[in-house]
Amino acid sequence: MSLAELQTIVAEPWADFGLIDSGAGRKYERYGAVRVIRPEPQAMWAPANDAWDADATFVPGSDEDGGGRWVHHRPVPADWPLARDGVRFHASLTPFRHLGFFPDMAPQWDWMRDRVRPDDEVLNLFGYTGVGSLLLSEKGARLVHVDASKKSVEGARRNAGLSGMAERPIRWLVEDAAKFTAREVRRARRYDGILLDPPKFGRGPNGETWRLEEGLAPLVADCAALLDERSRFLVLTVYAVRMSALSIGELLRQATARLGGAVECGEMAVREEARGLLLPTAIFARWRRD
Repeated sequence: MSLAELQTIVAEPWADFGLIDSGAGRKYERYGAVRVIRPEPQAMWAPANDAWDADATFVPGSDEDGGGRWVHHRPVPADWPLARDGVRFHASLTPFRHLGFFPDMAPQWDWMRDRVRPDDEVLNLFGYTGVGSLLLSEKGARLVHVDASKKSVEGARRNAGLSGMAERPIRWLVEDAAKFTAREVRRARRYDGILLDPPKFGRGPNGETWRLEEGLAPLVADCAALLDERSRFLVLTVYAVRMSALSIGELLRQATARLGGAVECGEMAVREEARGLLLPTAIFARWRRD
């Protein structure tokens, strides 16, 4: 198999989320009834409108590691419920500038939901607060959700409760993703699908250090080893790094070569409501067997 042309996957607005406007290094978004302004280096153009009326603005720190703080212009709840399809989850103003989930993942979630079958086993690595896990569980999949952050996994369990899905077959694990995946390979485990959304840098529950540039290739190899002739997909998304979609596409192509199927790669983006322009957010590569 060979890589197809680069693709752009676009997250469209939905009832509980929209990119209202963007420009001058910032973006103006709605999360339910809450409107926020956040830094966005990719928004190098001029905004459609200068009269942004946000409830809160994230002011970045002077470092490059994501420091900063939220400035409230009006009271904002500690958290509030949002929904997509049949799943409900909490949004909140986190110290890391995001809102507790990543809305640009929506088309990836939809793509996996179209491919997953009842009782398929799916592994979600770096699963965060569980929105993707719950959306796949709603389609009948059995999930293994792994994240090194106890707080994130507790948030995922809260989201399951909010969605009425607390009793679904989901294993919520506070584990180092790379170590867990290597153990699964040694156990000769298999999965029907894998979602892999690694950060640039992170620490495991026992102080393990994760650096994307060092850890990604061996982790992708281990993930591919957990797939077989009955498996359906592997999705890899990468944020905030100096890395090409072609690079991760070729990495995934080589790792899955024995499986047949097809690999595609490209950019992820969110469509702005004001003008319909596309704001790039991440790169991705994914393998599928149709």
